[in-house]
Amino acid sequence: MENWKFALKSILSHKMRSLLTMLGIIIGVAAVVIIVAMGTGMSRSIEKSLAGDQNNVQVYFSQIVGTETGGVGGFLYSTGGEVSTEEEPDLTEDILQGLLDIDGVSNYYISINTMSEISVGSKKAENVTITGVSQSFFDVKKYEILAGRQFTKNDYSRFSRIIMLDQALAEKLFGTVEASLNQIVDMNQNSYLVVGVYKDPKAGTAIYGMNSGGNAVMTNTQLAAETGMKENSSLYLYVEDVTRASEVGLAAADYLTQATGLKESRYDIFDMSTMLDDFKQQMSGVTLFIGSVAGISLLVGGIGVMNIMLVSVTERTREIGLRKALGATRGNILMQFLIEAMVLTSLGGLIGLIIAQVTVWGLNASHIMGENMTAEISIPVVLGSLAFSALVGVVFGVLPANKASRLDPIEALRYE
Repeated sequence: MENWKFALKSILSHKMRSLLTMLGIIIGVAAVVIIVAMGTGMSRSIEKSLAGDQNNVQVYFSQIVGTETGGVGGFLYSTGGEVSTEEEPDLTEDILQGLLDIDGVSNYYISINTMSEISVGSKKAENVTITGVSQSFFDVKKYEILAGRQFTKNDYSRFSRIIMLDQALAEKLFGTVEASLNQIVDMNQNSYLVVGVYKDPKAGTAIYGMNSGGNAVMTNTQLAAETGMKENSSLYLYVEDVTRASEVGLAAADYLTQATGLKESRYDIFDMSTMLDDFKQQMSGVTLFIGSVAGISLLVGGIGVMNIMLVSVTERTREIGLRKALGATRGNILMQFLIEAMVLTSLGGLIGLIIAQVTVWGLNASHIMGENMTAEISIPVVLGSLAFSALVGVVFGVLPANKASRLDPIEALRYE
């Protein structure tokens, strides 16, 4: 207990010098904690977005012919073969309805996507994501309809020029959600009637599309007719049991391959769980690398602590000699200076944590990372930072402490 009092007394008697000594530790701990907190928050936000879509399994047409199966970024594909000349078949309504007979498939929807500019008079919204959807899309996505209605069966059969806007786009073009209903918007030299406004629960998340100028949906029949795209270019299955997503998706892909009579080409799936695992590994690597770079300042801070402790030993040579003359052992002196170094770096770590907490609070309050993305400081990171700070003090305090403990008491008392 006496050594702890000596340590605090020595630090407080040289406040400015102690603060400057701790500066490297403070900056290092704060930087590491902030970076890890931002990386954790970003990772969890994107994981949550991806995990929320694991119920939706995308089935796509593949022309690759091969026997070995691999995967990158969620795509399951065949390798070692050639590209088939078979063209993508049309999926008829009867074939699509057969998907519902597969165990585990609760529903499905079709979508096609393009980007366009939407304008109302002098107001324009660029890079708007236009999604053409089948009628079952709304049953699967469960968008909240804020005003108006969703598409009906007649809208598809009549190729109605109608459109639904998301909340952000409606407010951007018309000011309010209600004001946008039954208004006319222009896109690609065509006019469309706004029949509804919806809210997507994933709006603002990374997977939603941060660079998009807005989002709107049309019937896939109308969008395909106007752009020349296939009505069913993207097929999604809704699987309630996420653990069976890959299994059910592959069964559906095999069914479509057989039902369409493909001989060489086949249908495969885009596996969100594989993509999620890949993302976790990549984010962990990036966070670890950046955190390690920031941790270099801890090394620099440790060298600064060792330097100041050596100076402190020189300044307190007579004190050390007096303590030894009064019976202090080499171990007592060694422990005194080790504890002082450890207290110094631990205080620096604590101050760094406080700065990191304030910074993270500011980042979250200002929504710099996005509306639905927040930095998170975890308890293991806090405890790890404090433990590492103390360890730095012990490691870099050994040399000064050893020097102090080896001083000859007679020579130390003669020191001026």
